[in-house]
Amino acid sequence: MTHAHLLPRVPIQHRRRQPADMVREAEEFAERMAQRRSVRDFAPDPVPEKVIEAAIRAASTAPSGANVQPWRFVVLTDPARKRRLREAAEAEERAFYDHRASTEWLGAISGLGTDWQKPFLETAPAVIVVFEVHQGPHSPKPYYVKESVGIAVGVLITALHHAGLVTLTHTPSPMRFLNEVCERPREERPYVVMPVGYPAPDARVPDLARKPLDEVMIRW
Repeated sequence: MTHAHLLPRVPIQHRRRQPADMVREAEEFAERMAQRRSVRDFAPDPVPEKVIEAAIRAASTAPSGANVQPWRFVVLTDPARKRRLREAAEAEERAFYDHRASTEWLGAISGLGTDWQKPFLETAPAVIVVFEVHQGPHSPKPYYVKESVGIAVGVLITALHHAGLVTLTHTPSPMRFLNEVCERPREERPYVVMPVGYPAPDARVPDLARKPLDEVMIRW
């Protein structure tokens, strides 16, 4: 087996810490993330552009199949563009709630109080639309696309929360209208829409309970 094709190797940047420090930092991080909630009521106040840029830069460090990095983050702040996004999304969502969604799904989300109206797409000062990048004229064939983009979105959500912002993962169905709104080529496929900002002063969220650790972790 030849290794001529291997990329150059560099030392890993890693500082080993004391176990007690690791436990403390891990527990503090878990507590901070436990405060994260999906928010639908946003204040219109603008957010620092550098914060969103840094969060996307963090998301771009996510692992990906063959290191193809098959993601694109489109940031919308222009009011007219966000208005177009909301109108197009609500048209699809109205049809979804009226006749596309199954009775089972509608029952599952009934307690959340959601409907076809999506004002947060216009109220939030920024909206990040995440695309999967598939093979095209200027993009190579990707591998494990959904897994790769899903991990990147998880990092993005975490980075935004860590910076003091709130967001929501919105997935209108179908989502192809996002290519037109965001002016993206067909090889880029919409993955999720994320309004970003500060919560409105009167914002409320459902009183949800997260599963305890012993229900989600198995140790052998």
